[in-house]
Amino acid sequence: MNFEGKRVLVTGTSRNTGLAIARLFAEAGAVVAMSSSTAEGVANAAKALRPVAPGRIIQAPADLADPAQVESMFELVGRECGGLDVLVNNAVFQAIGYSFVDTPPDVFEKAVRVNLVAVFQCSQLAARMMIAGGSGGAIINIGSNVSERPIRNRCSYCASKGGVDALTRSMAVELGPHGIRVNSVAPGYIHTNRWDVLDDAQVARRRMNVPLGIESSPEDVANAVLFMASDKAARINGARLVVDGGCSVPLVPPDAEV
Repeated sequence: MNFEGKRVLVTGTSRNTGLAIARLFAEAGAVVAMSSSTAEGVANAAKALRPVAPGRIIQAPADLADPAQVESMFELVGRECGGLDVLVNNAVFQAIGYSFVDTPPDVFEKAVRVNLVAVFQCSQLAARMMIAGGSGGAIINIGSNVSERPIRNRCSYCASKGGVDALTRSMAVELGPHGIRVNSVAPGYIHTNRWDVLDDAQVARRRMNVPLGIESSPEDVANAVLFMASDKAARINGARLVVDGGCSVPLVPPDAEV
């Protein structure tokens, strides 16, 4: 897929899936604005990508929980890029480890603020920029299978991702007439650095849940994002592309079947 001359903003690019998404866009010729919550995180990620995209990496750090910083990020992107063709809302606050009854309100509020409200704000600012440019664009939201099939002890995350699904569909309806396509990519298990602390038995147990027998890589998700942003998906709008090796399909894992 060719993104030569396209201007792309990806949030949450300091590591894992976000970094893989930014890398594939850069390798495909795009000018890539990389965002993360700290300037240091963005600088380190940008340094890793400069060899494949010399002169085409923009550093745009922002704490997405702060609306003022989001505004500043888009002002920077507008100045440096002169417009925007693709937005990927990837940044996330996991809020893992709290049971529903023990979830502090501020944790729930932060998850909704980063995972949903910031997606709304970033998409709104991006849409205004795309409409002003007159050539349409693409917005891809990174969702999650937990929006439909929850995991214990992360109700804040599950609720926020359910909101992302609904927001994606609503945006698709309203922005479609402007030539802006809005879709989501919903991963299942992704092999990130959180897997590094798992022992072999835990990894094997997780993989039992995946009919293909292997979890997705960050690059698997990134390839789906690039497809959704590309001309090959020109008539796809308001869709949810699941990238999970089939783990959301079975009713129960194999060792629980009767």
